[in-house]
Order: sequence, then structure tokens, then C-alpha cells
Amino acid sequence: MPSVSFEYIVKRFGAITVLDGLNLAVEDGDFLVLLGPSGCGKTTLLNLLAGLLDVSSGRIMIGDRDVTELDPKDRDLAMVFQSYALYPTKTVEGNLRFGLSARKLPKAEADQRVQWASELLQLTPLMRRKPSELSGGQRQRVAIGRALVKHADVLLFDEPLSNLDAKLRTEMRMEIKKLHETLKPTVVYVTHDQIEAMTLATKIAVMNKGEIQQFGTPDQVYEHPETLFVASFIGSPAMNLINGQFTVTDGGPGVVFADQTRIDLTEYTFASLPRDGDAIAVGMRPEHFVHDPVEALPGHTAFDLTVGMVERTGSDALISLDFADDQLFVRAEPDRAAKTRPGDRVQVHYPTAKLNLFDAKKGRRL
Repeated sequence: MPSVSFEYIVKRFGAITVLDGLNLAVEDGDFLVLLGPSGCGKTTLLNLLAGLLDVSSGRIMIGDRDVTELDPKDRDLAMVFQSYALYPTKTVEGNLRFGLSARKLPKAEADQRVQWASELLQLTPLMRRKPSELSGGQRQRVAIGRALVKHADVLLFDEPLSNLDAKLRTEMRMEIKKLHETLKPTVVYVTHDQIEAMTLATKIAVMNKGEIQQFGTPDQVYEHPETLFVASFIGSPAMNLINGQFTVTDGGPGVVFADQTRIDLTEYTFASLPRDGDAIAVGMRPEHFVHDPVEALPGHTAFDLTVGMVERTGSDALISLDFADDQLFVRAEPDRAAKTRPGDRVQVHYPTAKLNLFDAKKGRRL
């Protein structure tokens, strides 16, 4: 499968500029997820690639072909829509076969492709049914199968799971993941759901206000967010972001919070060193806290704080602690949360190696 690249893409709707000089490269066989909140430009970018919208300026390449001015039918793409977009009067087989009719394939080859897709997606028992007789998950599999039979160079997915309930979303995520591992197509997938992004993607492009905030593997985006936006958007629950002041003393660099708690930053690897007195935001993931260790942990900062609230969700629990005029959220085992009450004092420790520091004004990683 070929690579895909967006080069200096600009898209305007009248006086409104949605994308302004965007650059992005998708490697052959990658599963790229465009992730971001509603209105960030991710679906616009997908529609530009599909040819459903015209580029204001810039260039789109699929492999070594410039497809910027080509009609959608000439780009050798297949797209799965959020609404499934199935033909209600056609059977499952008819929907799978419809996309092949325009290609004037020999009947034997068309039959082979339809049979292959139906077996791959477990649609064989449903071939004579119409969309109204199918569940949401089955309709989505038909939509995916209709895209697969085209043997297109690139597969596009526009929030394909957003209309499904939680159980079906999980099942379809597994189906799409297995599909990519089996066929190795180049995929561009749009979603606002970070769970979909983290579980499906080989690469994630986090978008906000028409800009790519960070591009990398799921682990890179999660463990080392490059901006405050990415840090706050990726993670459930979200990363704690506490404002503090950078200080330099004889003991080395550190950050001091509103309650005068200090974290030593001697072991932190700075991408750029702030100045003494600069406002910084300190990011701490709720799951990285250690509860009540038997002895002091080297490379950790201890916090002795009051419990504000306990949220239990069955298999997981979240404890909020009052800290520096803010709330510090800590993930806990359900058994521990059951014994914790608002007003209790608890001690938690956080590893310096897991800290994420950001310039509070510019929003960039330090």
C-alpha cells in the first residue's frame, strides 16, 4: 500500500481558514488516527484526501501520484462513513457488490472479492438481508466490507464507531484492529475518542484549531505530550496539571506550588530550561502515584493531603486530593477506595521521572 502526504495544505471556507499550511506524512501500511475535539479540522482533512472537498492551496500525494486535482473516483480510495451510507433497498450482497459495478470487473473476480470480504467479516449468513434487518455492528461490517472489496490503495474511516453502543464499539475496534494486522492497508481514521486512537493507531496526529499539536506513536503522545493541549486531551482520567513557579536554589532546579510544596527537578531532563521565577505547569498522571509506601522511595516526591472526593466505577476508582488551591486526582484500587472517606489524610508519592513540565504561557513542553 502507498504512503500519503499532505504538503502545506490550506483550506478556507469564505473568510474562515480551517487549515493553514498543514504538513503530515503517513507511511506505507500505517494506521494513522486523526484525533481531536469537534471543529479541530480532522474531518475536513479527511474529506480533502477523499476529494470530497477542494484544497485551497497545497498538495496531496498518494505514493508518487499528485491527487490534489483528481476526482474521488480516480484517487483509488475507499471510505467508511459515520452513517454507514448503505443502500436500503439492496441486500448485504448487493451493497458489497455495488462498488464493483462501476469498475466493470469480470463477474468471476467480483464474486471472488465479495465472497472474500463476507468471509473475512463474518457476513456470509447475512448476505440476503437488507440493512433494516441488521444490527448497528452488522451494518458497520457491511460498510467496511464494501470498502474492502475495492482493493483500494488507502482506506479512510470517518468516525465509524460513533453510532454504536459501548459493547459494539469494543467489538468493532477489535475487528478493525485484526483487519489491519491481516491486510496491512494504509489507513487514515478520524475520531474524537482517545480510546479508539490509543488502541488502533500505529501513529496519532493530535489536532486542535486546525493545527497538528503532536504527531507520534500512541506511547509517545501519552507519555511525552508536547503541549498543554495534548496533555489535557489524552488520558482518561486526564493528566493533573498544577500551576507552580520554577525556582533555582543551591540544591538545584525545582518547582514551588501555592502551598509552598516543592518538587526537586534535578533529575528531570529539560528540553529547554526555564528562567528562575517562570510560571510552569506540572503534569502528573493519576495512575503513576504510589500509595502509602512502607519506606521513602528514592526519586519520588511525597504528598500528605486531604481527601476531597472518592469516585468508584467498579473496576477502578479515582480519589481527589486537596492540593495547592486545586484538586489532585489519584487512581486507586477499588478496595482501597472503599476504605477512604472525604476528609481523610492520605500520603501519596510521585516519581520525578514521570513528571511532565510545560511553559504555562506558551503551552510547550519544557
